[in-house]
Amino acid sequence: MGLPQALQDCEKTCEQLGQRLQQLLQQHNISNPLLVGIRTGGVWIAERLQQQLQLQETIGVLDISFYRDDFTRHGLHPQVKGSQLPDSIEDRDIILIDDVIMSGRTIRAAMNELFDYGRPASIKLVCLLDIGRRELPVQPDLCGATLDLSDGQLVKLSGPQPLTLSLA
Repeated sequence: MGLPQALQDCEKTCEQLGQRLQQLLQQHNISNPLLVGIRTGGVWIAERLQQQLQLQETIGVLDISFYRDDFTRHGLHPQVKGSQLPDSIEDRDIILIDDVIMSGRTIRAAMNELFDYGRPASIKLVCLLDIGRRELPVQPDLCGATLDLSDGQLVKLSGPQPLTLSLA
């Protein structure tokens, strides 16, 4: 079973997501958003959206390793690289970006970390792919595509150049 046609070209899906994000920013009068990508796939998507939207500010990067709720079960991932955000995100409009949303737990961890940096004016969630299976009430504001998977199937994003999705 392969990926649906809409997901076979990640770059095109990112481009369409960028167009929809531009519309969302205009609808909500957000003129100076801070794009924040969740390491690693979310960062790759954030970089593409930043280029497409021609935003000058450097994107923020979150490594949520210390904020995961399964940290005590699985320990620390050996590739922890730390987060890179402005000293304060106080009153900023944050566009939180991830590659795949599934249970909502990664997004919960990311928001917990964001609030350690300050109180944003708003947080909008943008994901390339939604595969459902929520465990927490977290929904993206924008999503490139939705995919229903069978039990045991996972999606893997590879990148950053080129971005590709595969089923495992």
